[in-house]
Amino acid sequence: MQLANQVALVTGAANGIGKASALALAEAGAHVIVADIDRAGAEATAESIAAGQHRALAVQADVGDLREIDRMVRESVAAFGHIDILLNNAGVTRRADIMDLTEADWDRIHRVNAKGVFFCLQRVAREMIPQRSGRIINIASIAGKGYVGASNVAYAASKGAVIGMTKLGALQLAKHNINVNAICPGVTRTALSDGNLAVAAQQQGVTLEEMERRRADVIPLKRANDPDDIAAMVVFLASSGARNITGQSFNVDGGLIPD
Repeated sequence: MQLANQVALVTGAANGIGKASALALAEAGAHVIVADIDRAGAEATAESIAAGQHRALAVQADVGDLREIDRMVRESVAAFGHIDILLNNAGVTRRADIMDLTEADWDRIHRVNAKGVFFCLQRVAREMIPQRSGRIINIASIAGKGYVGASNVAYAASKGAVIGMTKLGALQLAKHNINVNAICPGVTRTALSDGNLAVAAQQQGVTLEEMERRRADVIPLKRANDPDDIAAMVVFLASSGARNITGQSFNVDGGLIPD
């Protein structure tokens, strides 16, 4: 129970990486605020945590709206008194060629993936600064490092922004004893990535099974991530074992990007 009595806020926690991470943080001893725009999904994750005899609170929030972010944080602090860990996980995308992206795509993706991450970071940091401690973990992507298989250019740009704000945020918050790091997942089996894979299979005129084989074949370790692979890194970065790690962006990708 290396995170016993720590309080963790996880955005985008209704499914995929967010859900797996919320469950893993709870298993490590943390009390977890499960935030998602999908209320039913957030409540389902919170119920799964509670079933394991851990404390959880479900909060519906749209992280692209600063008023919603503020309410989410206020509800979290009202319930648990403070926040020790922020996992900035909420994100959106769609598979599209560079010439097919629209202004609406750009605005939707950056509203959540870049704006949402920054203002969640900033708002939670306001709670962490007085307590002189905190762990902020941003979910970026190897797409932000130039991965050729990225779902689209706007998504890659948004994740590059996350990597940049992680670096500078770490430097500016270090004086308050707040660690800021990013995780850059590679190919990960989630509903979002599976949807993109289905689109790619249709575009290329092959079966979904063939696309899955191709996806795994280009990974040096020959396997895509499960959400639990990312969750394990989340727990480590939230733990005291990572107390002197900040400003870093860690790839969890089976060797796709040698960085």
